[in-house]
Amino acid sequence: MKILIVADGGNIHTKRWAAALADAGVETVLYSLTPAETGFYSGKGVILHVFDLFSYKQGGKKPFLKAIARHSKAVRELKRLIKKEKPDIVHAHYATSYGLVAALAGFHPLIISVWGSDVYEFPKQSKINGLAVKFTLGKADRVLSTSMAMAKETKKYYGGDIGITPFGVDTELFSPDRNSGPESANRHPSCFTFGTVKTLSRRYGIDILLRAFAEAKRRLQDTAGGSQARLKLIIAGRGKDESELKSLASELGIAEDTVFTGAVPHEKVPEIYSHIDAAVFLSREESFGVAAVEAMACGCPVIASDAEGFKEILEDGAGIIVRKENWQEAAEAMVSIASDGEMRKRLAAAGRKRVEERYDWHSNVATMLGEYRKLAPLYSRCGETEKKKKP
Repeated sequence: MKILIVADGGNIHTKRWAAALADAGVETVLYSLTPAETGFYSGKGVILHVFDLFSYKQGGKKPFLKAIARHSKAVRELKRLIKKEKPDIVHAHYATSYGLVAALAGFHPLIISVWGSDVYEFPKQSKINGLAVKFTLGKADRVLSTSMAMAKETKKYYGGDIGITPFGVDTELFSPDRNSGPESANRHPSCFTFGTVKTLSRRYGIDILLRAFAEAKRRLQDTAGGSQARLKLIIAGRGKDESELKSLASELGIAEDTVFTGAVPHEKVPEIYSHIDAAVFLSREESFGVAAVEAMACGCPVIASDAEGFKEILEDGAGIIVRKENWQEAAEAMVSIASDGEMRKRLAAAGRKRVEERYDWHSNVATMLGEYRKLAPLYSRCGETEKKKKP
């Protein structure tokens, strides 16, 4: 079987999917609409073709006309690539430009995976955007989502059945340390450490986390009779709001207790969690929440906002859910989890179990392969535009 992926080749999620398919023995071709790391894909046996679609944004006049021209050329290039590679399936990741280019190429079977902002944000920006998403999804033979919550949102623009293909974690790479995790009440007895791994933007509520941490520290100091509460906050990630967030930490008087690590390579994320006693994710919006899954896999108890993606992951006691935008409630949960070792053990064990049951990466890849196997036999390979077989 040969799969042609249309996606952002620089994105870690694209890298993981492409590498996993190649490892599973699937001939994998990636048509990246952004610059991509050639060495990574060649090392995984993935054939990479790059078309820099978004170069039209680099200044100049008439960006709308340039966008149309670049998208049209991207479609022509994809048609040529399809004719050359003769894939069994084209799979576009993201329902906006990536899905649109794949849809306009006219190849079938076509799978489109929604990722989040393509259905939560983009369609709401204008009526034209909403119609574009409906058009793109309507051209797909199969639409996939990483979560039930995102599938529900996608239903606003697509009337067909939506498959669920979770984007989980490698439970061997993301696993509790031998001397910590579910069996440990506190990883670092001398200092209790909260942490998060997220992009530093308003959407992910890092500002709410800073306020909650400051309040939790104050409450714990009051409980300790005024003695210094030994708390630390690790914030891993980068983003446009970094300077603003560092200023907020200073205003709240927690700058000395807060560590901004900057960007962390994906393979180093488990190392971050090895230094964290409880992970906190207070996003204003979350379509799935893979960061929470990674923390849970590492044996970190999790506190998260009631954004839809988190609620689905943490249901039935796999973590603590607090209301969005409510830093006081988040602080209360942080105080509780820092003060109760038995609670931490219980949540860590429940979180790890949830990941093993639902979000093991190898099982998730098998689910995706199952989607491919069900769809491919319904079509015949002819090298250019595919036609659905008549019954």
